[in-house]
Amino acid sequence: MRIVLDTNVLISGIITPFGNAARILDMIVLGEIHTLYDDRILAEYREVLHRPKFGFERDVIEEFLTLIESEGSKVTSIPLNEEMIDKDDIPFIETAITGLADVLITGNKRHFKGKATRRIKIMTPDEFLKFWRTRKK
Repeated sequence: MRIVLDTNVLISGIITPFGNAARILDMIVLGEIHTLYDDRILAEYREVLHRPKFGFERDVIEEFLTLIESEGSKVTSIPLNEEMIDKDDIPFIETAITGLADVLITGNKRHFKGKATRRIKIMTPDEFLKFWRTRKK
């Protein structure tokens, strides 16, 4: 399954290692799901993960980002020309649509409103895991 992972889910998964977002990170590491990304998404991951307030170890951050780059698929996104509630979410929806993702996973579904977002499933980590379980049966 091809997914795009919003940064808020990545951070949540690291901060709360036994939560649903962390389970999604585990699925990425185990190769159960395939991550799509573009340069803007990787840059945002890198910038946010290196913020001092989180205190994440630099080596761990780079190891995870290397995994995303080596095991995921880089997408050259097509611009949507549509306004979003949060302009920082544009790379995620553009990558999901261009890369034909099955799901965009975010903790902020309300940010993904508009005509373009109807072309992709947008789920919270909880919704995604329920969806994943039903597909596995």
